[in-house]
Amino acid sequence: MNTIQEIAEILPLLSTDELQQIEQVIHDLYRNREVNFIYDDDYGIWTEQDQNFTAAISFRLLDEEEGLEENGNS
Repeated sequence: MNTIQEIAEILPLLSTDELQQIEQVIHDLYRNREVNFIYDDDYGIWTEQDQNFTAAISFRLLDEEEGLEENGNS
């Protein structure tokens, strides 16, 4: 079994406190690697990948809404 799979399998078994500790370690690793963050504070990080993903979902929803409006007007 590969390490990523092992980590993914154990995560649901951890307590909330343990998950928060792991999240903090991961955030610290990102900071040490100087990953480009759009937003970085005590609440967490927001990366370019997060921004792009959210934008894609938003635009998809807008396109779907526009399609519904066009279908309703025909």
